[in-house]
Amino acid sequence: MSFVSLLGVGVIGVMLGCICLVSQRKSLFGVLLSMEVFTLAVYVVIFSELWVLGELSSLCLIFLTFGVCEAALGLSVLVSLVRGVGSDYVSGLVSGHF
Repeated sequence: MSFVSLLGVGVIGVMLGCICLVSQRKSLFGVLLSMEVFTLAVYVVIFSELWVLGELSSLCLIFLTFGVCEAALGLSVLVSLVRGVGSDYVSGLVSGHF
């Protein structure tokens, strides 16, 4: 796979993640999924840049570790929100039931 196609996939993934993140207005689960798409797309961009430079250091592994930690924290917040409020809709948070 060439550099241009890998970088193009990453850039398209970043744009898709941003569009999905902005368009999510109801569900917190959808926001978490779009943030994961964004994180993985940024990982692809970083990986492709470091691959071209020939320096595949531990930066990719560190970034992926932070992405997994972000996903775990988001899932724990989602579970506690569903247990406390009863749903993951953002409109339930605005009314002050949390």
